Amino acid sequence: MRIIGLFKPNLNKFILVFAILSFSSAILFANEPVKNADSEHADANVGVQDSTAVEAENSATSHEKAKEEKFNPSELILEHIADSHDWHLWGHTSLPLPIILYTPKGLEVFSSSHFHHGEQAYTTANYTYKIEENKIVVLNAENEIDEAATKTIIDISITKNVCSLLISVTLLLFIFLSVAKAYKNTVGKAPKGFQSMIEPIILFVRDDVAKPNLGKKYAKFMPFLLTIFFFIWINNMMGLIPFFPGGANVSGNIAFTMVLALVTFIVITVNGGKVYWSHIFAPHVPWWLYPLLVPVEIFGMFTKPIALMIRLFANITAGHILVLSLISLIFIFKSAVIATVAVPFTVFISVIELLVAFLQAYIFTMLAALFIGMAVEEPHAEDHH
Repeated sequence: MRIIGLFKPNLNKFILVFAILSFSSAILFANEPVKNADSEHADANVGVQDSTAVEAENSATSHEKAKEEKFNPSELILEHIADSHDWHLWGHTSLPLPIILYTPKGLEVFSSSHFHHGEQAYTTANYTYKIEENKIVVLNAENEIDEAATKTIIDISITKNVCSLLISVTLLLFIFLSVAKAYKNTVGKAPKGFQSMIEPIILFVRDDVAKPNLGKKYAKFMPFLLTIFFFIWINNMMGLIPFFPGGANVSGNIAFTMVLALVTFIVITVNGGKVYWSHIFAPHVPWWLYPLLVPVEIFGMFTKPIALMIRLFANITAGHILVLSLISLIFIFKSAVIATVAVPFTVFISVIELLVAFLQAYIFTMLAALFIGMAVEEPHAEDHH
């Protein structure tokens, strides 16, 4: 209840904003082109008909083909939640991003505008490249994928997720530097403006996350906990915005959550004390159970960060898929009745996603604090157990 209380004064505003964003998302989907493989098919017998009959038949044929066009929701959903080398804006309009490749023949940098939805190849002085399933591949002289050459290419491009990460880092620096400056300039005074909005969240992380799990050592880990909390929360919130500079599925990228879990694992391992390591390599059981329990405890060291990684990835990705699936129902059934049901449900799920964005940041931070607290447990606590 305290989590909801932090946002209760502005809850109506948040709901209104996300209702607008949800309708905007539906409009963006409506502008998505639907591919029709038969659009250029012509009747072989039209040459013997007069021009009026040809026009009538072509009009009827186009009408029938329009009815047969099928909307592919799975392809569209996977395209929107996956990373890419450009940032889709609307229709066929995309923002090109720089492609940076480290090759055996040197560093190559060019724009993704040379590719058109992965269909067009681009030749440099060294290789011919093409995008296949959002990955850069090398083509040989026969325009076939050269697997050996592709494996030698290291892609360090500024992709959509990387660009979104840079934006979120800039926003994170602005938040922390602004609040730090405000604290310095208003010592002993009540917080004002932006500081008054951020301070309750900082106090929430300190009082409800750090102190209960870390005890008197909480101050040492507050910078880490605040960083991962705001970093995850900001990226989750940006992922809910259906247009630039939002819409990137950063927290739903397994590489992003893996790095966060890896950093947490390093912090836990480096700060592990005597009690922590004794619980792993000298558990309080008869010695003849050591061969069974010690491997289990060692395995548990790795399952904790893995659980953090998968939980964040799965929950954020599932939320995006659910919202996109509800919007897709409108274009699958093409019915006003379905639209009147799907749109309110989309708005409702978007509001739920607003809460989930905060909850997932809170859960990740809370579990990280819990695991760190277990690692830095004081020796006297051992006697208590």
